[in-house]
Amino acid sequence: MNLRKRFATVAMTGALIGGGLLGTSSAGAATQGEAVAQSCYGNARDYTKSAGTHIYPNFPTFNYLKTTSSCADINIKTDTNRYVKVCFLLSGGGKECQADYKLATAGSWKAVATNVRDNTQYQFYFRSDVESTGHHAA
Repeated sequence: MNLRKRFATVAMTGALIGGGLLGTSSAGAATQGEAVAQSCYGNARDYTKSAGTHIYPNFPTFNYLKTTSSCADINIKTDTNRYVKVCFLLSGGGKECQADYKLATAGSWKAVATNVRDNTQYQFYFRSDVESTGHHAA
């Protein structure tokens, strides 16, 4: 189930609880936005981009990451401020990168690409070639 469908389900459940139709209390429950973020970021993975390259994943594999049904967006949480964009693997070969970099502020999640289909292959492309560490979720 994609994130938009999950969000709609959470929203409907929230409306039913809020309207008293389910007869339960919503005290202590996560907000709709928190529930969506938890399902996406709960599957986050660590990354380390080596110095001397702009791409993650990079040497020696040069593999691509792949989006999942957990997130509708490609997100990054860097340990230091970094400008980053996403490059997508094209079905016919080659890749296409976003035109503009986005600033990922240290310690905060940043959606670098939005509304991305499940199983899309991609790489992060950093403006700087210094080492970068953090987390990603897609």
